[in-house]
Amino acid sequence: MVESRSMVLQPEGTGFDPSEETRLVEFAGDLMESADVPAVANAIAATARTLPGCREALVLWSLNWPGERQSAPQLALSSERLALADAAFAADDGRAASGQALALTLHREDDGAGAVLLCRLDRGVDASQAEQHWRAVTRLARLRMAAVLEVARLHDSVERMEQAEKLQRALFAIADMAGSELDMADMLRGLHRIVGGLMYAENFFIALYDRSRDALRFIYYVDTADPDAIDPDTWFTMAQFERTLSWYLIRDGRPLMGPTHALRKQVSGKLRIHGPDSPDWLGVPMLRGSEVRGALVVQTYVDNVRFSAADQALLSFVGSHICTALERKQGQEELERRVAQRTRELADTVRVLNAEVDERQRGERLQAALFRIAELSSSDDSMDVFYRSVHSIVGSLIVARNFYIALLSDDGTHLHFPYHVDEVEAAPVSRPLGRGVTEYLLRLAKPLLASAADLARLHEAGEYDNAGTYSESWLGVPLTAGDRVLGAIVVQSYSADVRYGWREQELLTFVSHQIANSLQRRNAAQALRDAYASLEQRVADRTAELREQIAVREKIEQRLKHEVMHDSLTQLPNRGYLRDRLERVMARARRSAQPTFAVLYCDVDRFKIINDSLGHLAGDEVLKEVARRLSSCVREPDVVARLGGDEFAILIEDVGSAEVPIRIAQRIIDVIAMPMQALGKEIQTSTSVGVAMGDRRHHSADDVLRDADAAMYRAKKAGRHRFEIFDEALNQQVMDVLELESELRHALAHGEFAPYFQPIVRLADQRVVGYEALLRWLHPRRGVLAPGDFIRVAEDNGSIEAIDWQLFELACRTADAVGGEHYVTLNVSPLHFRQPDLDQRLLAMISRSGIDPRRVRIELTEGTLLDKPQQVSDVLECLRVAGVLAAIDDFGTGFSSLSYIHRFPLQMLKIDRSFVSELGTAREAGSTAVIRAILTLAHSLGMEVIAEGIETEQQRDALLALGCDHGQGFLLGRPQPI
Repeated sequence: MVESRSMVLQPEGTGFDPSEETRLVEFAGDLMESADVPAVANAIAATARTLPGCREALVLWSLNWPGERQSAPQLALSSERLALADAAFAADDGRAASGQALALTLHREDDGAGAVLLCRLDRGVDASQAEQHWRAVTRLARLRMAAVLEVARLHDSVERMEQAEKLQRALFAIADMAGSELDMADMLRGLHRIVGGLMYAENFFIALYDRSRDALRFIYYVDTADPDAIDPDTWFTMAQFERTLSWYLIRDGRPLMGPTHALRKQVSGKLRIHGPDSPDWLGVPMLRGSEVRGALVVQTYVDNVRFSAADQALLSFVGSHICTALERKQGQEELERRVAQRTRELADTVRVLNAEVDERQRGERLQAALFRIAELSSSDDSMDVFYRSVHSIVGSLIVARNFYIALLSDDGTHLHFPYHVDEVEAAPVSRPLGRGVTEYLLRLAKPLLASAADLARLHEAGEYDNAGTYSESWLGVPLTAGDRVLGAIVVQSYSADVRYGWREQELLTFVSHQIANSLQRRNAAQALRDAYASLEQRVADRTAELREQIAVREKIEQRLKHEVMHDSLTQLPNRGYLRDRLERVMARARRSAQPTFAVLYCDVDRFKIINDSLGHLAGDEVLKEVARRLSSCVREPDVVARLGGDEFAILIEDVGSAEVPIRIAQRIIDVIAMPMQALGKEIQTSTSVGVAMGDRRHHSADDVLRDADAAMYRAKKAGRHRFEIFDEALNQQVMDVLELESELRHALAHGEFAPYFQPIVRLADQRVVGYEALLRWLHPRRGVLAPGDFIRVAEDNGSIEAIDWQLFELACRTADAVGGEHYVTLNVSPLHFRQPDLDQRLLAMISRSGIDPRRVRIELTEGTLLDKPQQVSDVLECLRVAGVLAAIDDFGTGFSSLSYIHRFPLQMLKIDRSFVSELGTAREAGSTAVIRAILTLAHSLGMEVIAEGIETEQQRDALLALGCDHGQGFLLGRPQPI
C-alpha cells in the first residue's frame, strides 16, 4: 500500500527525491483528517512552510472572493499580499509572482468561492522551479480544498435560506403587530424581540425624526450601560445631538457600523461621543423613499460580539418595514385619540350647560334668601325669632335638620348655645372653653367641612377631646367681626344620603357674616370699655417682654463674643484669641529680665489624604480628636488654638528653659501618633511641630507665629513626625524667603520671566512637531533660574498664578518664532482649574496674541482631574471645541484611576520620565510593562503619547520598538530661549 500511494504522489518530471514520500503521505493524512476549510488551510500552510525554498506560507480563502477573506494562520494582511492573491485568483493559469513572493490558486469557482496559497521564497530561489518542485503537494491541496470549499458553500447556502426564512417570519410578525390591538409600548417591545431574534440586540433603540421640528423622539430605548429612562413623548432638537452618531444617521441618511475609531472615519465631519462608549455600534436610518423618518440602533458592550455587513443589510431591510408598521400604528392611535378627544369635548359641553342651568337656579334661590335675611336684620323681632328665621332660611337652601349657633362670652372664656336643633343630641349648656369640636373650629378661625372619618382623625390627633356622635357630614363656619371670632354657625347630617360640599360652605359663610354684623353692633360698646382695660394690661406685658428681650440680648452678645474668638468646629480659641493673648504675654515678658514663653506650631501630617479618601466629615472628626489630645498635653494657663485647616498653635507661659516646650512637643507627637476612630474607621496619623522660644527680637505676635511656622515646615521637610526648634539658621532662611518674595514681585512688575522652548519630536524621523513652553526667571544677579529655585515661594505668596499668565502670554506671542506649523504646550497648574472661567480667560489671551488656537495645547497633572472633576471636564470640553487640545502630564505617577481618563476630553498622554529613565537598566522589565500598558490605553482611546526625559539613544530605540510615536528630552533637544 505504501508503494502504491507513493507512486500516485510522485510529481511528474525528473528530480523527485524519494525522501519526500513520507512528507507527502503525512500531508495526505493531515488533509483527510481536516474536516473544514480552516483546518485544511492550516494543514496546507504548515506543509508549505516545510517545502524547500519556502520561508513563509499562508492560505487565503473566501466563499465570495474578494469579500470576507480569511487566512490561516490568522495574520494582519498587508495590501501587497492581498494584491498578489487577487492577481493569482484572476490569472488564467492561477499563479502570480512578485519578487520573492509566489501566489498559487488552489481552487476557484465562478461564484467567487476559492483559495490561494501565498509563499515567501528564500533568496535566490526561482518561483517557477519552486512551483515545479511543489507540484505533488499543490495537487493534493487543490483536491482537498475543492472538496471542503464545496461543503462550506453548501453550509453557507443552508444558513442563508434559514436566515431568509427567519427574516420572512419576522416581517410577517411586524405586519401583524401593526394591525393588532397592542398599544404602542407593547408593540415596541415586540419589535425589540423580533430584531433580537435576527441579531444581537440587547441594547436597542428606535428614534423618530420630525423634519418640521428638526427634532428626534426616542419612542423606545433599552441600554444596559445607560439605565436612565428616556421619556418616549419628549422631542429633542437635533442641535442637542449635533455631531453625534444619531445626528449623522439623520443628516447623512446612510448606515454607520463599527467601533468608535472606525465610526470617526465613516462620518462626514467631527464626531462627538454621546453616552457610554461601546466596542461595536450599528445604526441605520429608517427611510420612506429618500426621506429619513427615523433611525434604528443596536450596540454591544461585550468584546466578543461584533456586527457584520450582513447584520447591517438585515437591519436596513427590517428598518423599512418597522417604519411602515410604526406609521400605521401611529395613524391608528391618532385616529383613536381624535375620536376620544371629540367625545370628551362633547361631554364637557353638556356638563357646562348643565352647570349653568344649576347655577342660575341656585342664584335665584340665593337671591330670595338674601332679601329675607336683609329684612330680618332690620326687624324688631327678638333674637329667638331671628335665630329661628335664620334656620328656616338656611333650611330652604340646604338640608339643615341639625343646626346650631354658638357664641363666645364677652370675656372669651365661655361658650353659649343660644339656638340648637338636633335629631340625636340634646341641646348643650353653656360651658367654659374646652376641647370640643366647636372650640376647635373657633381656634381654626376658618370654615371646616368634615366627614365622619375626618372628625375621627381630628379626635385621634388630639385636636379635640369629647368625640360625641360622629356626623356623616359636618359643616361649621366661624362668626367673625374683623379679626375677632364671635362664635360659630354649624349644620350637620347623620345620614349618608345628605352630605355637604363647597357650595353649602359658601352659603353658610355668607349667612355667618350677616349674623356677625348684628352681633357686632350690640357688642361694640362693651368692646370699647374692654379696650381701655386691655391697653393697660398690654403696657405691663410689653414692659416685662422688653426686660426679657434685654436679658436675651445680653446672652446673645456673650455667645457672639465667644464665637468670634473661638473655632466653631473644635471650640478651641482661634487665631484672633491667640494673638490677643500672645500680645499680652509678650508685653509682660518685655518688663522682665528674660522672656519666659514659647509657641508650638503643629500641623497634622497628610491630612489632605484623609479628607480626600474618607471625606470632610471624617476629617472634621480627626480635627476634633486632635484638638482634644492637644488640650490634654498642656495645663492652665497655657492656650491651645486652632489657626485654620489642620494647623494648631500652643502658647506656653512660664517655660523657664527650652526643656519644657521640647518635652511638651515630644508628648504631643506621641499622643497624636496613637490610633483614633473616625466614622467607624481606625486612622493613624502624625504631626510635625515647630517650636519658637520667646525672644526680644520678636516685636509682635505675628513674628513669633511666623518663626514657629518656619520651624514646623523644616520638621515636615525632615521627614514629618518630629519637632524642630527655630534657630539662627532657620531665621536666615526665613529672611531669604522674604527677600525672594520681594524679588518675585519686582520680577513680575519688570517682566523678568521668559518662556524656554523644548522641542517635541516624532521619534521615527526626528522631526519636530511641537514645543513645550517652560518657565525661566532671567534674574539680574543670579542668572537664569529654573522653577525649582523659586516655585515653592511663588505658590506660598500667591504670585504663581500671575507668573503663569505672564508666561502663557509670552509663549503665545512668540510662538511663531519657533515655527508656524508647530504647536506650543502650556503647563496649567491645578490652581487655575479652580476658577470656573479658566477656559474663557485662556481663549481671550490666545485671541489677543494672534495665534491659531489649534496650535495651542495645555498640559495638566492627574491630580487636577480629582479636584472638581465636572468643572475640569467642562473647561476642557470648551477648549477642545475652540481647537485647544489637552494632555495629561507625568502620566502614571498620580492618584487618578483609569476610569477617570476616558471621562475627560483628552488628546495626549505624557509618560513620566521615571519610567523612561529605567529603560536599558536592570529595572527595565517593569518600566517596559508600564509603558506598553500606557501605550495600549492611549491608542485604544485615540490619544497621542509623548515620552518625557529621553536622554540616551538606547531609551529612544526602546520606545520606538514599543510603538511610542513622540518624545522629548535632552537627547532630542534642550530647552532654549527664542
